[in-house]
Amino acid sequence: MTQAELRPRTNARSERTRAAILAAAEALFAERGLAATRLEDVAAVVGIRRASIFYYFADKPALYDAVLADVVDGLLARIEPVLVARAPLAERAVAAVSEWIDYIAARPSTARIVLREVADGRAGHEPPLLRRSRTFHELIARVLATDPGDPMALTPPVDPVNLASLVVGSTVFFVAAMPALLPGSDFDPLAREHLAAHKREVLGSVRRLLGVTAT
Repeated sequence: MTQAELRPRTNARSERTRAAILAAAEALFAERGLAATRLEDVAAVVGIRRASIFYYFADKPALYDAVLADVVDGLLARIEPVLVARAPLAERAVAAVSEWIDYIAARPSTARIVLREVADGRAGHEPPLLRRSRTFHELIARVLATDPGDPMALTPPVDPVNLASLVVGSTVFFVAAMPALLPGSDFDPLAREHLAAHKREVLGSVRRLLGVTAT
């Protein structure tokens, strides 16, 4: 077999290893936080040597940043098509909230990472997740710029920051914190009926705030 024939297989294997490292790191960062997560533990989950991680990532902060990028990019891929669709802006906002809840349900480690970012925050220090989240601010600015005549863009019925706090905070708390507040119970926020109830309440609140009639 020639080198040219070997290269695609090698690249595919390399991509699978990188993806496995990211998945293992995401789970451990969500469970333990950045400081308490060791590269040895990430390597052990993947089944590689610790030194092999440095082939893909320069150090632990670089790995953490890559995990955040993967999480944010995944969320952006779900929300952007909804926000740029042809519909009243308020309806698009409700649809984006629905996508956010579905994303957290499918990837609950995101909620735990957000909660840890908040808990580990220091005065005067910009959380890495906040830096990565600037792409969302850019998306919102782009959406508003392309549809400046929409009633919601002209006279927002609710402060966008407060609305984002309501949506993000409630779902992050529900998924990442509620089990700890109910010790000894079998409450599972990811159970279908609990998620459905949470989504129904959040979407109902958002619709009322934005004046959107449920369909």
